[in-house]
Amino acid sequence: MIYMKKHPVLRNILIDLMCTGLVLVVFALFHHVLPRQQQGLGIVISNPNRTETEEDTSGFTLPEGGQLTASAGISDIPSAMSAKGGKGGKGSGSGGKGGGTNSKGGSALTDDGSAAAEETDDTPISGKFADKYTESVEVTENSYTSPDISITVSEETLGRTTYYLADIYVRDITCFRSAMAGDTYGSGFRDSIADMAALNNALLAVNGDYYGNTNEGVVIRNGVIYRANRTNCDVCVLYYDGTMQVMPGASFSVEDAVERGAWQAWTFGPALLDTDGSVLMSFDSTGRIISANPRTAIGYYEPGHYCLVVVDGRGESAGITLPDLSQLFYDLGCTAAYNLDGGNSSIMVWNSEVINDPSGGGRESSDALLIAEVSTHE
Repeated sequence: MIYMKKHPVLRNILIDLMCTGLVLVVFALFHHVLPRQQQGLGIVISNPNRTETEEDTSGFTLPEGGQLTASAGISDIPSAMSAKGGKGGKGSGSGGKGGGTNSKGGSALTDDGSAAAEETDDTPISGKFADKYTESVEVTENSYTSPDISITVSEETLGRTTYYLADIYVRDITCFRSAMAGDTYGSGFRDSIADMAALNNALLAVNGDYYGNTNEGVVIRNGVIYRANRTNCDVCVLYYDGTMQVMPGASFSVEDAVERGAWQAWTFGPALLDTDGSVLMSFDSTGRIISANPRTAIGYYEPGHYCLVVVDGRGESAGITLPDLSQLFYDLGCTAAYNLDGGNSSIMVWNSEVINDPSGGGRESSDALLIAEVSTHE
């Protein structure tokens, strides 16, 4: 203390350093830890396939204070991506985050990745798979069917790996929803997948892309574009017509998303099948990302038919590598597939219960993918 009194300059420097450190701690808490609501782009995407005489049965209302506007004013958003994404073809992409870490990975695709999963015919999803639905709700231990939804959940093994497979048919794409923690778009908001499922009356739920952990990439939730920032990650888009497209982030276009009718979009990746729906054996990622980890991923067969896969790991189940996950979706018959957040985040909720064994007991997330009814059935 006496020494400090004799050296006021040194004392002042130390005080300045302490104050600077305190400011940095507060800044870090505000931007990375404490929940903070953010203002998204607020572009509301209408369903381009609905006629004027059809009613909107989505059952969604815009969040309070969301500053959301009609699907216009796109040219006034300089920060939004504008590169034109292609149409036709099957899932593709480059770049992406590796399951189970926050590091960015990448796919093995070498083309421009502008292809999308093609429809097998022009039949709307409301007219497909009539034999999969029932006139009234029928529930068993591992299945649920109604006039609009068919879900079958199974526990599978692949060597030392345990995974949970949900085979899903929907007659109305708005049955395939997303939920945000706290019903709020922003950073620092987290909730359990089970709670998000319960709050949204979901039959089935898995973790999403943990959009709140970064400021990059595309966030489209239930027909609203919240974010469209530049990213090297793959982007997965689910459209109102039931098609699913996987593309490099640089190929995403806000204009195309609105024109084609994007219903959901996630930024994580990488793509798990190439443009022909074939297996990818190598990925432009680190060994840690490619190696066996718990995983969550979505698969696409054709409009109206999807699957969700959650793989356990870091315990009795060995997890799964990205090449083996690609092989799994190919063997399932998917034409496109996409890797979501993994590691401790990988959770599947069925009938209000977590049915897998999440690594580390699981963790809360900023968002979830849900399957839920949009109409009341007896």
